[in-house]
Amino acid sequence: MAKRLLIVDDEANMRHMLSLLLGKSGYTVETAADGRQALQIVREAHFDLILCDLKMPGMDGMAFLAAAGEFIAETTVIMMSAFGTVDLALEAMKRGAYDYISKPFKPDEVYLALRKAEEREGLRHENRCLKETLRRIEGDCRFGRLVASGPPMQAVFELAEKAARYDTTVLICGESGTGKELVAQGIHQASARQGGPLVALNCGSIPENLMESELFGYRKGAFTGAEHNKAGLFQQAAGGTLFLDEIGEMPLRLQVKLLRVLQDGEVRPVGGLGSEKTDVRILAATARNLAQDVDRGAFRQDLFYRLNVLMIDLPPLRRRLSDVPLLCRHFIDRCNRRLGRRVQGVSDEAMTVLLRHSWPGNVRELENVIERATVLTEDSQIQVGDLPPALRSCQPAQAVSEPDGLSIKAGRRCLERQLITDALKATGGNRTRAARLLEISHPSLLSKMRLYGIEG
Repeated sequence: MAKRLLIVDDEANMRHMLSLLLGKSGYTVETAADGRQALQIVREAHFDLILCDLKMPGMDGMAFLAAAGEFIAETTVIMMSAFGTVDLALEAMKRGAYDYISKPFKPDEVYLALRKAEEREGLRHENRCLKETLRRIEGDCRFGRLVASGPPMQAVFELAEKAARYDTTVLICGESGTGKELVAQGIHQASARQGGPLVALNCGSIPENLMESELFGYRKGAFTGAEHNKAGLFQQAAGGTLFLDEIGEMPLRLQVKLLRVLQDGEVRPVGGLGSEKTDVRILAATARNLAQDVDRGAFRQDLFYRLNVLMIDLPPLRRRLSDVPLLCRHFIDRCNRRLGRRVQGVSDEAMTVLLRHSWPGNVRELENVIERATVLTEDSQIQVGDLPPALRSCQPAQAVSEPDGLSIKAGRRCLERQLITDALKATGGNRTRAARLLEISHPSLLSKMRLYGIEG
């Protein structure tokens, strides 16, 4: 489409000359005799470019720039004047003008100024498109404060987003360090209760004799030292979400009382004579196998079923190694901001070590490793020497898939296929970088990809 251009000048001959000149160059041209007329025009229509004279009766160019404000925020403005000085040009640019040309000028000077302006506008457009693309990509890789790109966590994100829409109980399972609390925070923030409080309790951190009053509150005189009424966590979380971390550590006696709250929506403070209605959503998390605890009699079956309305199972990091590069980038950026560092990334050799580690501490362990390396590195990238010694000497992580039987050959093929898949995911399908991560030649990688039927 032809670029729309507005010429603002009090000289009729100048308007006429520029209209003919630029109309022949493919611009759709409109004109205005002064700033007031131009202001009325830009309020009603958008222009890609504006050529505006500085000295005009009534409203001059500077006054037009100030008055037009938001109407020309996305428009490139070039000022013109026969009385130009450097100070005047700088002042015009401070007020939003992009460039300045002095009268009298040759046609080539106008063309050059407009070409520069169009190149600038093209770059601005590309930048906006790039930012929007990155925003979409980042949005697909995030849920709350969780960051991941691989299929295992994408499935978790999808399930958590669905859970956030409905006011139902959610049980979040996973090993320590996988991000169970972050999932709970994300569900709360994406839910209709986001305006209410999110109250968290680690059930393993409170002594049994204090947990009941901590959860349900107490009344004055209920026990020695109860000198006034105190609201429990259920009352504090009213209208919001109560997150019960390590729910498997809750004593059996309190499990009965929690079950009653979940069923009846009422709490009874310690020492209270009656129950109180509560409006709280429960999110629970555990690193334990509650089904096994139920079989052993260590956890109530009825409470397990009541909590397990919707289960979100977080995979350990060793089963989603393709997320390691993205997590590294995320943690490096955060460390750079917090510690004032300028680390740009992780070297291919160091990334190979990270991808071989089994990560028993999961994402929390990776975060600590990256923070340590960000502090220690003297390079623009984290190198192998910046990683903990124990990490550098570790064996490759166990593959996700397991071979049938005890065949070493089958196990090796299974491991190779998984490592190649993870390396391709980690490099965004870049086979050259994937080959470097795997420490094999590019032809060998292609051969193995054909052998295992891997596309990438």
